[in-house]
Amino acid sequence: MNTHASNVVDLRTARKHLPAEAQAVPATPPAAGTGTVQWLIVCAAILVPFIAYFDTAASIVAIWQRSATFAHGYVILPISLWLIWQRRAVLAQLPVRPWLPALAALLLCGAAWMLGLLGDVSIVRQYAFAAMIPLTVLAVAGTAIARAIAFPLAFILFGVPVGEGLIDPLIQLTASFTVDALRATGIPVLREGNNFSIPTGDWSVVEACSGLRYLISSFTLGCLYAYLTYRSTWRRVLFALVSLVLPIFANALRAYMIVMIGHTSNMTLAVGVDHLIYGWVFFGLVMLLLFWIGSFWREDRAAPPASHYAGKTRPASPARTALAALAATACIGVWPAYGHYLEPANAAPPPAELDSYRAKVPVAAPFTEWEPSYATAAASLRRFYRVDGSRVGLAVRYYRDGQPGRLISSTNRLTEWRTAWYETGTIVRDETIDGRHLQVRETTVAGADARFVVWQWYWIGGTTTANDYVGKLLQVRQKFLTGSDDGAAVMVFARYEDNPATARPALRNFLRGELAALNAALAANRRP
Repeated sequence: MNTHASNVVDLRTARKHLPAEAQAVPATPPAAGTGTVQWLIVCAAILVPFIAYFDTAASIVAIWQRSATFAHGYVILPISLWLIWQRRAVLAQLPVRPWLPALAALLLCGAAWMLGLLGDVSIVRQYAFAAMIPLTVLAVAGTAIARAIAFPLAFILFGVPVGEGLIDPLIQLTASFTVDALRATGIPVLREGNNFSIPTGDWSVVEACSGLRYLISSFTLGCLYAYLTYRSTWRRVLFALVSLVLPIFANALRAYMIVMIGHTSNMTLAVGVDHLIYGWVFFGLVMLLLFWIGSFWREDRAAPPASHYAGKTRPASPARTALAALAATACIGVWPAYGHYLEPANAAPPPAELDSYRAKVPVAAPFTEWEPSYATAAASLRRFYRVDGSRVGLAVRYYRDGQPGRLISSTNRLTEWRTAWYETGTIVRDETIDGRHLQVRETTVAGADARFVVWQWYWIGGTTTANDYVGKLLQVRQKFLTGSDDGAAVMVFARYEDNPATARPALRNFLRGELAALNAALAANRRP
């Protein structure tokens, strides 16, 4: 008798007496899921940016707390986590396989963060920190998992408070639209900068009227709505673009409607708290209308089942996942470590002094109480002089790293809307002073006691510029070479009556005699 055949028969007979579960033999290999250890390693790696860049994360939260415009940031991370939780069935079927090329992107983000640190640019540091979170997922968990939760990871970037640079352009757009609409309605308007008068009263388009809060809220909600409602990429992109453009025009229309309410009610309505209430009610109606119209093109096609994502690719071993997490930690942590290394060079900086500056021209009585609304400086100077029968004012703010305030910041302004002064126009001019080129930002300012022209520029390491971005690059270069980002904002100003051009000769004459001495006084304060 054939022994092999007998054994096979015996095995077949034995299997008949086994439970059904034991008899079942899978026809295909099991889904390539990921073990708990690998997921714990991924979660631990995601926490590394929060620990290494705690100060940067804290600066983001501080802005959320102080500015209602960015208060939505508190819900961004919870929404991202909720969206990821919604995909948990899919993630359970996907393998954790580290993607090492993402380490190069982490290094680039760290380098950008360092440049932001050297140039004292908060927005660069904050975006670099936020971008490290999805890149860490990509590096440690791999492309399949990162692709499955791409939008929730990208949504984290909405938590970065950005947009203050849009305030002035939005104010200008809103003021221009409102004035043009009023004139088209037949109402006479006298405009001066962002302020205008109509027969029933005076109006001013200020920061709160810029519509930045509407714009940020609309775009954030629009992107979230598009992700949840549509599946095709082009519909999502189109709806996001509409949610970005619509609030700009809606805010301009809102401003016009509020002025018209005030005008038709003889300035009894829409001039107090109800001004804000009408604005938010109108914005709410616009958003409801946007979502209602967008719902007509919603795509309810069911998402693929979780088994659709299961593949034959095996997850990486815990050891390989841990090595990838350690490599990501090194790429993330090297930059704050180097930033900490630079700190001793900036510790306890000596105080800056500007009182040594002595002008050759005689001192004059002040012609205005105006002062620039800048952050607290290490040293300040404010004086008035007489030049060829005209009076010229000089204001200097000297900033030193390690001391309060920053030289170039969106919060540094010539005027504040709560004060009696306001800007009526700004241009950039190129002047030649004693054979040297000087770029200045010319701003006309009006107030209760005077109208005057302000020439403003930055002095950084002996180089002058009127451009904020060039100024930041100069600070980065100086910080990298010397460890210091000392610099000053210089403003000279003179009165005018009707034409701002009449103030320019006095400013030129003052600078011809004093620019060299002023630069020397600033250079004397610069740390070696």
